[in-house]
Amino acid sequence: MVADKKLFYLSCILITIGIVFSYSLTVFTVLFFNYSEFHFFARQLFFGISGILIMFFISRLDPDNKNSERIILAILIISFIFIIILPFLPSALATASGGAKRWIRLGPLSISPVEFFKIGLIYFLAWSYTRRIDDSKKAIKHEILILLPYCIVATIVIGYIYTTQNDLGQSVISFFLILALAFFAGASKRLFAFGILIIMMVGIMVIFSNQRRIQRIASWWGNIQDAFLPMLPDWMANALRVSTNTEPYQISHSLNAIAHGGIFGEGLGLGTFKLGFLSEVHTDFILSGITEEIGLFGLGIICFIYLWMILRIFRIAGRCDKKEHFIFCSGIALLLLFSFFMNAFGIISLTPLKGVAVPLLSYGGSSMWAICIGIGYVLMISKKVKL
Repeated sequence: MVADKKLFYLSCILITIGIVFSYSLTVFTVLFFNYSEFHFFARQLFFGISGILIMFFISRLDPDNKNSERIILAILIISFIFIIILPFLPSALATASGGAKRWIRLGPLSISPVEFFKIGLIYFLAWSYTRRIDDSKKAIKHEILILLPYCIVATIVIGYIYTTQNDLGQSVISFFLILALAFFAGASKRLFAFGILIIMMVGIMVIFSNQRRIQRIASWWGNIQDAFLPMLPDWMANALRVSTNTEPYQISHSLNAIAHGGIFGEGLGLGTFKLGFLSEVHTDFILSGITEEIGLFGLGIICFIYLWMILRIFRIAGRCDKKEHFIFCSGIALLLLFSFFMNAFGIISLTPLKGVAVPLLSYGGSSMWAICIGIGYVLMISKKVKL
């Protein structure tokens, strides 16, 4: 039994691209914080190589062996425990960002438990949905009763993550996975539409419960309103118009970086917007920094690799004999797809920014290792699939 080599190589290519740009895009950051020139490059090289080894060793496990399942179940339980205790840890053991503790400090490394929790959540949903949901036609009331326990538990757990870590982006992704995988498990389109409606209502309530998020939505709308308001009646356009002074400067710099790159880019290492104009250019705005240096053509190649990798995972999922494996592989593909589009749409102001990393590209060890664990399990499952 041999794992899918194409998926493995595509993942390695993306990791390598991320390592290269962890050096190219951090030139200003290392000077500003007085780090070593190779500070981010060396760390991302370590994360990338170890991530590739994680994928390789997990891919060699037997998908029919119960010990393989116990590993990812342990990841779910341990990450959940760390998420619970994280807000109560002292500053020496927890790294804060955005006014909330999001990383556990382990020596020179900082680990984000929520990244691993998402992989464990996908596994749990695949295991549980296989036993609870089938393809038989049921009344919408019966379907809601089946999913109600998931919704209650998810609201408590994800609500805790949202309130303690102030991380709406990860909460949105988690809710999306719960709903989407229910549909993949056999739930009806009516239930899927009903779930989308409920999530939208909850999302609106969450946004309007926080003045800072209202301002962020207003800033986002101020950046794109001129494309939509001319199509509306005058009275409605006047009511919806906000001051353009609220336009977020980060979005402006992001769009300018993309425009400055043009078709073929300024050249590797020759971008200018990374020089203090775009903060977190190696994480949240990495696609903007990449586009400025290698252009829309280079970005198109990266998007093609992503699409090829995601379609490859869906192909593996579609040929799985076990429904549990089908749901898990579909969940990993959806996680990659949704995370990529949340970041891509955010940096061009189609949606508000959520601080979601680009899988395998953005700097950071937690996201890298978590995604590699997920892809490693897909590779393990692919050994039982005829491609």
